[in-house]
Amino acid sequence: MDYKKSFEALLEILIAQQGSDLHISAGRVPAVRVNGDLIFLLNHAALTQEDLSGMLKAILSEDHYKHFTDVEELDFSYEYQSKLRLRGNAFVQQGKVGIVLRLIPEVKTFEELGLPVILKDFARKRQGFFLVVGPVGQGKSATMAAMVRLINEERAAHIMTIEDPVEYTYPEGKSIIDQREVGIDTADFPVALNSAFRQDVNVILIGEMRNAETIGTAVTAAETGHLVLSTLHTNNASQTVDRIIDSFPSGQQDQIRVQLASSLIGIFSQRLIPRVAGGRVPAYELLINNNAVSNLIREKRTHEIDMVIETGSELGMIDMNRSLVDLVRRGEITIENAYAYAINPKSLERLL
Repeated sequence: MDYKKSFEALLEILIAQQGSDLHISAGRVPAVRVNGDLIFLLNHAALTQEDLSGMLKAILSEDHYKHFTDVEELDFSYEYQSKLRLRGNAFVQQGKVGIVLRLIPEVKTFEELGLPVILKDFARKRQGFFLVVGPVGQGKSATMAAMVRLINEERAAHIMTIEDPVEYTYPEGKSIIDQREVGIDTADFPVALNSAFRQDVNVILIGEMRNAETIGTAVTAAETGHLVLSTLHTNNASQTVDRIIDSFPSGQQDQIRVQLASSLIGIFSQRLIPRVAGGRVPAYELLINNNAVSNLIREKRTHEIDMVIETGSELGMIDMNRSLVDLVRRGEITIENAYAYAINPKSLERLL
């Protein structure tokens, strides 16, 4: 059986359905996620364990396949017909193999993504720490890719991305873009970050900050003349600051608090909401670090950050609930979905 052909036939279905993710597991029919909803391919036969193992052997290198059989977990990327890239994760559940793949579209502009143009100001910074946060599947990587695209279009810089795996790829522009994949091009995030200090780098994109060592090195890089872009799986700006500080032992928290207060330039939180006309549209929150915010971080008053955002619209800050209300009033999303995605529904009710 030609397992690669069978696998790529499923990719064609994903593309035809304009889906974002493909789920294939032994013992189940395949499923695709379209506009946030899982759709099962009921006309397709359930896949067997042999099917899944054969597909993995067909699409992975020998080293990657051996790693998967050894540890039963693997992040990987896959390029289809030199035109599409996918980010994949292979795993084992109850002894059965499963694979989830996310389609990585071409890098889009802020306008195409429906993002606020103020994000361009952060992409044009020469130094500082900027975070894009939100749950899984809410477009964080696409937003950071749009920032890298703008830098590449506007100035000659050395951009280093450290990812697991590499997701978006970029056309030639004014910048040098080097992309390192953890586990293939470098041992891990901290090793690659430390190496970046010796690589004449201007901009560093960190695919995900997974531990205190990575966070600490990223903050140091932002302090020492680099623009650092990264993501966290947090819900909003205040929670993000707390998560960063709490990831360190108590004896180091005061130091990282001071470093973060001085190096942070902004935190952008986003959600992709089902659009009335089809597809999804972003709602977002933006914290801009200024003297008031820096003082709140230093003085352990991060619970007051939400209020600063709510009252900081004249400074360019964006409140998530006001973003949701704006989408409702424009007829982009339903009131029900606004409440479903609101972090503070009571505050949203007052605005509506």
